[in-house]
Amino acid sequence: MWCNLKRGLKDSTFQNYKYTYTLNVKPSFGRMLIKKVRKSDVKRFYNSLADERNLKATTIDGIHTVLHQVFDLAVDDNYIRSNPCDNVLRELKQSHVFKTEKRRGLTRQEQDLFLNFLKKSEKYRHWYPIFAIMIGTGLRVGEATGLRWCDIDLEDGFIDVNHTLVYYQHEVNGCYFNINTPKTEAGRRIVPMLDFVKEAFLEEKHRQEREGIRSLAQVDGYADFIFVNRFGMLQHQSTLNKAIRRITRDCNDEVLLKDPEATVLLPHFSCHSLRHTFTTRMCEAGVNVKVIQDTLGHADISTTLNIYADVTKDLKKSEFEGLDKWFGKSMNQQSNGADPADGNETPV
Repeated sequence: MWCNLKRGLKDSTFQNYKYTYTLNVKPSFGRMLIKKVRKSDVKRFYNSLADERNLKATTIDGIHTVLHQVFDLAVDDNYIRSNPCDNVLRELKQSHVFKTEKRRGLTRQEQDLFLNFLKKSEKYRHWYPIFAIMIGTGLRVGEATGLRWCDIDLEDGFIDVNHTLVYYQHEVNGCYFNINTPKTEAGRRIVPMLDFVKEAFLEEKHRQEREGIRSLAQVDGYADFIFVNRFGMLQHQSTLNKAIRRITRDCNDEVLLKDPEATVLLPHFSCHSLRHTFTTRMCEAGVNVKVIQDTLGHADISTTLNIYADVTKDLKKSEFEGLDKWFGKSMNQQSNGADPADGNETPV
């Protein structure tokens, strides 16, 4: 009933909700009669998701979003008197003290290591353009993989972000691509090209011409996609993330082979980390927070401010570490009778 009546969601979000329910709820908890479900049953189910299946808090959050709305509908139609999901997720988070990993972008050293490895690697060089473009634009993975040649202006140097490529994996309908419009008006935007981003687009163009690759995919009337595989078919997030894992492994192996004590290695990261990397570079460069919001396509400024505060906090910490060393050196010089400003001894 909830599936039939639910409105106001993007199809990709709605399909994700249904997939989450089918995978995690339907086989076990979903078999209970709704009128017999008690709050303790919901608690027990959520605990099993966390303790036995080791699901992350965000995944359980998504399951709860669907279940709570389903039980709300049952309350409205008088199947049950109250929603057994009320406050259960909050109690679960408090009792389990979920460890949330802070999402971060690559540091400048990690970013340089990643891009330089791709540039010089014969095996992985063909991945350089798309990953360089994602780092240099902050595009979401579906926005990047959905780009067409008509969406970019190499002469004036801008990218018109006006749609997203979505990959579905449905139990019934199989795997297929769709084109979605941006979730909000803010998602439709113009992103200026940095010089290395323009060069990456040109490199991809020349490579495809040299190897005789052309886009053969057509999705909802959209064609001539930029990022395709050697068969001319579309790329999607899973393919890119798998490529990142292989690149990370081989890059780190190479670094450690040269220097077993190396301190800069690639961490575990995903496509979305590249969007956060771009955001971090903008914050470090002192870009106005409103410009950051418009460039990333955030509808809510609070999303941008949270990231901005997070990044600048780390930046301040590293800057103050240098300041702390300077003060320590200054105090030592003063105690030894030296002037920290010129490094000369102060006459008695």
